[in-house]
Amino acid sequence: MSNKILVLGATGTVGKHVVDGLLAKGEAVKAASRTGKPVAGAEGVVFDHGKPETHGPAFEGVDRAHVLLPSGYVDAKGLLLPIIEAAASRKVKVVFQSVFGVDADDSIPYRQVEIALEKSGTPYVILRPNWFADNFHTFWKAGIDHGQIALPAAEGKSGFIDARDIAASAVAALTSAAFDGKAFNLTGPEALSYAEAAVILSAVIDKPIAYNAITDDAFVGILTGAGVPADYASFLASIFYPVRQGWTAAVTGDVETLTGKVPRSLKTYAADYAAALKA
Repeated sequence: MSNKILVLGATGTVGKHVVDGLLAKGEAVKAASRTGKPVAGAEGVVFDHGKPETHGPAFEGVDRAHVLLPSGYVDAKGLLLPIIEAAASRKVKVVFQSVFGVDADDSIPYRQVEIALEKSGTPYVILRPNWFADNFHTFWKAGIDHGQIALPAAEGKSGFIDARDIAASAVAALTSAAFDGKAFNLTGPEALSYAEAAVILSAVIDKPIAYNAITDDAFVGILTGAGVPADYASFLASIFYPVRQGWTAAVTGDVETLTGKVPRSLKTYAADYAAALKA
């Protein structure tokens, strides 16, 4: 019987921590990426979300899988449904990294993927993380370098969550049947506005950072000017609407339910990634 876990996006923001967490628990891991190179001692396998011919070989010999769509993609439904089908046809348990708040409307593509998974007949756990704290040293790093975070979030708050806590939640779901058939909304311990986040980051890197609430159009202009494809830039702008409406301000205890530990605060995240934020 197979006893191996497939991790998609194994070199990514969450995936690399999932691989590390599973290896630390003594699990056999198949780390999927476009290159197929081994990751942190885990077996490597080639996987491309847009190339279905890579899906079958990746699922060979596994009984569980951590499934997500990496950043940069827009067609969540078109790219994820074939993967869900590939897993379900092999009765592979799926821990699916979805998106916070999609359960509010069944017409949202990510929610449609969730529904397909729920109806697939294969064991599953759905994880819906809020906005990543890690965005500050990745996506928003260029702005921080110039002393400004410019986003179309208005004064909306988010329960920023550290990718390490998302990964720990995934590891818990992958290594226990206790959470099967359930969905979890993952957040950090508090909801903060970007202005409040800027104050925390400023203190850690010892450099003033201002928050500038801009329009969607201005945001898209900044992104496309930096080389981001127009369709993805528009998609990124659209997902700030729930922030402005206050929908991402919710704080849950789901990380602690899954992992037994309180999630990291934004202050802890910033302290741990101070070197990356300053670089």
